[in-house]
Amino acid sequence: MITGATSGIGREMAFALAGLNYSIILVGRNEKKCQTTRKKIIKRSGNKQINFLTADFSDLSRIRNLANEFIKKYPKLDILINNAGVYLMNRSVSVDGYEKTFAVNHLAHFLLTNLLLEKLKTSPAARIINVSSMAHDKRNIDFDDLLYEKNYNGLNAYSRSKLANILFTYELARLLKDTKITVNAFHPGFIATNFGRNNGLIRFVLRRLIKRGALTPAEGADTGIYLATSEEVDQVSGKYFVNKKAVNSSTESYDENLAKELWNKSRELTGL
Repeated sequence: MITGATSGIGREMAFALAGLNYSIILVGRNEKKCQTTRKKIIKRSGNKQINFLTADFSDLSRIRNLANEFIKKYPKLDILINNAGVYLMNRSVSVDGYEKTFAVNHLAHFLLTNLLLEKLKTSPAARIINVSSMAHDKRNIDFDDLLYEKNYNGLNAYSRSKLANILFTYELARLLKDTKITVNAFHPGFIATNFGRNNGLIRFVLRRLIKRGALTPAEGADTGIYLATSEEVDQVSGKYFVNKKAVNSSTESYDENLAKELWNKSRELTGL
């Protein structure tokens, strides 16, 4: 299963894995885009084992529906790639009343992953892959204003959500250490995609940076594909990867007490 699979690196990972004959569940917000992406993947790869499910990741009830639908339709899950994300210059609130960047980038994937754990455990060697960002080292976790009700800044909110992704990765890896499930995160690099297209300033910055040599979506997807398929990492868990190599994440990301506190707060916010 790949979330955010109708564009950018999510779609590129789907193309690549389809070419390797994986059975894939695309997850996107828009049914028409999911249908179009599915048809393109089948046409390019010849692999007809491509299906899709839809969910709005800013609505936790939709995440529960997504998980329930998957559980009813499919016997197991081998690979979960948590890729969907947003970058918002102006503060926006989710259906559940949470700051939307944190809700989509962290809480939705936290909930989805936990709801699908039993399906992942049925796999002989399941892998969970979380798409984070090098931007995670720009922020800390402030539980006094976790949802940025004060002094909102788009970059800071995004960076905090990416740090949450890594803290979640490490804590989940610790909790699953006695299972056959591995959990890793990766930074895809700066990608020339439509990510953040709703932000005028972001479009301007993207154009400037693209001219300086941003990666293509296919290049950005490489590490995710590696983590999903390589035998080199079949026993590796609780790591952060850049360019297919395990590297150190920020100092704060290794704070186990912080990770546990974030886990407990995330459980509270998602109703787990």
